Formats: sequence, C-alpha cells, structure tokens
Amino acid sequence: MNFLKKNWMGMGFCLILAFAAYFLGKQFPIIGGPVFGILIGMAITLILKDKSKLESGIKFTSKKILQYAVVLLGFGLNLNVILKTGAQSLPIIISTITVSLLLAYLVSKAIHIPGRISTLVGVGSSICGGSAIAATAPVIKADDEEVAQAISVIFFYNVLAALLFPHFGSLIGFSHSGGEAFGIFAGTAVNDTSSVTACAATWDNMWNLGSATLDKAVTVKLTRTLAIIPITLVLSFMQAKKENKTGSSFRFSKVFPFFILFFLGASVITTAATSFGVSAAFFAPFKELSKFFIIWAMAAIGLNTNIIKLVKTGGKPLLLGFICWCGITAVSLGMQHVLGIW
Repeated sequence: MNFLKKNWMGMGFCLILAFAAYFLGKQFPIIGGPVFGILIGMAITLILKDKSKLESGIKFTSKKILQYAVVLLGFGLNLNVILKTGAQSLPIIISTITVSLLLAYLVSKAIHIPGRISTLVGVGSSICGGSAIAATAPVIKADDEEVAQAISVIFFYNVLAALLFPHFGSLIGFSHSGGEAFGIFAGTAVNDTSSVTACAATWDNMWNLGSATLDKAVTVKLTRTLAIIPITLVLSFMQAKKENKTGSSFRFSKVFPFFILFFLGASVITTAATSFGVSAAFFAPFKELSKFFIIWAMAAIGLNTNIIKLVKTGGKPLLLGFICWCGITAVSLGMQHVLGIW
C-alpha cells in the first residue's frame, strides 16, 4: 500500500507519456517508441517546474520497469531456433561485439569520455541497441542522463543504417537473388530491432524476396541478444571489483544482475513450451509488452534528463558511436568474406 501511495503518481504520469510515444512509434517505426518516449519526457520536463510528487514513481519506472522489460524480452527467444539458424552467424557476432567494445574502450581513453557513457554506447552498438542499454545501465549504475545520451547516439546511427544500408548493400555487390548475406549483414551491423527489421524488409521489397531477408536478419539479431547475458555478468564482476577497492569485503551478490537470470528463465520457458507444441504466437504479447515497458522506462528517463546539457555534451559520444558503427560494419563485411558467405 505504501508502495502505491509513494509511486502511483509518477508511474501513472510516465505511463500516459508512454502510450503517446508507443502510438507515435507505430506511425514512425524508423524512429521508434523508445526515442519518442525520451523526447516527450525531455520536452515535458522543460515546462514542468515541480516534480516533487512524481519523483519517486519516475525513479522506480526508470530503474525497475527497465529491468522488467529485459525479463519479458526473454519470452521472445526460442533457443532451439537460435541454435539451428543462428550458429552460422556466431563468429561474425562475436567478432563485431569484441571490436565494438574494444573500440569503445580505446576511444573513450583517447578523447576522455566518461566510462559509463562509453560502456553503454559500446554495448548498445554491438548487441541490440536499447535492450542492451536497458540491461547494462543498472549493472554499471548509469544515471538517467547517461542512458538518454547513449540511446540518442544509438538512435542516430540506427536511422542512418536503415536508410543507407540497403543501397550500400546493392552498391558493394550483395546478391539480389537471395536474402542470406544481406540478412546476416543487417542482423550483425544494425543496432536496434526496429531498424534491423526496417533495413531487412527494405531489401526484401527492393528485390521481391518475400520475407527471406527479414527472417534471417531477425534470427541473427535474436542470437546477438543472448550476448546480454555474458556481457552483464562480466560488467557486474568488474563493478564489484571497483567497489571493493576501498578495502571492504568482496560482495559480488551486491551488484549481480539477478534480473538476467529471469531473462534466461523466460527464454528457457519459451523454448520448452514451443518444443511441446505451444505456438510461438502465444508469446507474442510478452514480446510486445517488453517493448512497451522499455518505452515506459524511456519516458521516465526523459523526464530526468536535461536536454540542454545533453546537446552540449553530445559531441564526443556521437563520435564514439560513429567509430563503433564503422568498426562493426567493416568487421561484419570482412567476416562474411572470410567465411565465404559473401
């Protein structure tokens, strides 16, 4: 009862903004609901002078609802499908993730970008955009402005990829008679699910391939999503060691991301249920709810973000995102050549 009394106003306010962002995202999928959620939240906070009654609920939404979104995301992962059709792309996925994280670390040191921002941009670029940022942020204790900054960078390059990659793929000679090579490229080199979908669907439409490219790209993208598990575990271990520098006893459980275990459990439930004949369509509402929860949390993050400060400090993270984006694109293409896919 105390929880509701303390948080209902802030959570409800964020929920109203989330509904608006959700419907806008449906109308403009290339931008997506999460970005609209942040933008609406940042716009509202400029004119909302007193948020004292909303603060507790906004904080809960930006932290806990974000974790619940990651758990629900697990219901969209059928591990059997990923093992059967995603294994081909696994070397490319591992290579792109490794390069992106390495570039994020090196560039952040070279141009002095705060560690949490560089981690979020690196993880968001290499794994799955907003979902990876949602999983990583609570582990490294990123604040709402850092999350908003990273999401903004990822969004910018998502839009560029969705618009440019189909034409770029044609220019460099991807086969027009099949969607496998371009599907793997879209699934490994584009960040967020919405942009992967837009990019792959455009290729299918350009060359009348039905949904061949889209099916391949989405499977590869889902395989990438599983990288959330080892990445968050490694980051939680590093965070625990960082906090241990004061000489206090080591407590890994203090920063362990237990919500990732629920994410994995949800994936196992989906895999087991579909193996026993349950239709994958049964889990579709959970996947949609996951997307909505991310939008809900992004609205709260927008409300806690100073847009003026975000613009002033956005140059270096944008450069970092560009370098990661170029690195991932080059490695994805290079690995396809090495493996004989393209």
